[in-house]
Amino acid sequence: MRLIPTLALCATALTAAMPAVADDAPGKVVTIITSADAQTQLMGMVLTMQSMKTGASGHMLLCGPGGDIALKDAPESATAAQPPMGMSPQGLMQKIREAGATVEVCAIYLPGKGAETDVLLDGITVAKPPAMAAALMDPDARVLSF
Repeated sequence: MRLIPTLALCATALTAAMPAVADDAPGKVVTIITSADAQTQLMGMVLTMQSMKTGASGHMLLCGPGGDIALKDAPESATAAQPPMGMSPQGLMQKIREAGATVEVCAIYLPGKGAETDVLLDGITVAKPPAMAAALMDPDARVLSF
């Protein structure tokens, strides 16, 4: 019959630890997408959205091939539906932005393409390196990179 007191003690310890776990939850998630692979891009979007659902604010930086997700005339890999939910990287990125996340392309993305900001989807801007560095170094942020 020692099992009951042991289980009770474990339950009490677990309950006491729960607020500490919640306090450690990030206030911000910064996601960097550089991959050209649609599944990798989409997984970054999925985890960003799930993080935001826990209460974290979202900030997304799209660089290199990842920046192509932000284009009005994006490649098919960014717009094609992926299994199992039939969502595209660009479609989920738009939902994340509409949910309140900041979505930016790297400062060197557009100059590297020889393009201007008018090629970007509405609501997506160009990151400013000092502000992005501050977001990455924020002790309250978790950084995800795909």
